[in-house]
Amino acid sequence: MKLSKQYSLYESEITRFIKDLKEKNPKLEEQQRAGRALLWDKTPVDLDARERAEQSRVKQQAYVYQNKG
Repeated sequence: MKLSKQYSLYESEITRFIKDLKEKNPKLEEQQRAGRALLWDKTPVDLDARERAEQSRVKQQAYVYQNKG
């Protein structure tokens, strides 16, 4: 379905806002990628180290405030 010429020139308020924001701050995308890397892109998990850590955990009793006795 081909859109008419009128619709192909349409630009929403959101699109204009984002374009203006990127023009005002050209490093915005770079900063966003750095933020994503900081919060979400994690290093691969070392499975051997994880298994050793799980095996070395001390099992917690069912009710932690109850004294053994």
